[in-house]
Amino acid sequence: MFIFGNLIGAVAEIADLILGAYMWIVIVAALISWVNPDPYNPIVRFLYLATEPVLRPIRRRLGSLGGMDISPMIVVLAIVFTRSFLVRSLMQASHVLR
Repeated sequence: MFIFGNLIGAVAEIADLILGAYMWIVIVAALISWVNPDPYNPIVRFLYLATEPVLRPIRRRLGSLGGMDISPMIVVLAIVFTRSFLVRSLMQASHVLR
């Protein structure tokens, strides 16, 4: 069973890294949106392509809140919740199985 425990631990660590990296991508994209970025810049294009599929459905459901876009904050809170709940649960499960 220790092999399965190690597998779950590795999945938890990789999920934590990916969620953490994506959280920073969302934060940087939100900060860059405050200025007038060059839409042809490869970094700006990457940020847009990486975050827009997640942010767009949230924006549609929320509608306009006085011209303020809080969808990045909702995504960051969802990531923090997922990291706190799912990743910790997987890590605890892996320790039990080791």
